[in-house]
Amino acid sequence: MSVTKVIELSASSPKGIEDAVRHGLEKAAKTVKNMRGAWVNDIKISTDADGTIREWRVNMRINFEVD
Repeated sequence: MSVTKVIELSASSPKGIEDAVRHGLEKAAKTVKNMRGAWVNDIKISTDADGTIREWRVNMRINFEVD
């Protein structure tokens, strides 16, 4: 039997959604062990005044197994 815990985090990237998710997971993996999965629950963008996308932002949840 296993127990998992869920944490929520935000990550961003000027390149796109996938890069923001990858960056968030890589950063979390430095301190969170036994990650089992993640899901994106919100996507936002930051724009310039003319509508040009400056940054993609994701809020996601990561679950990991508790020792």
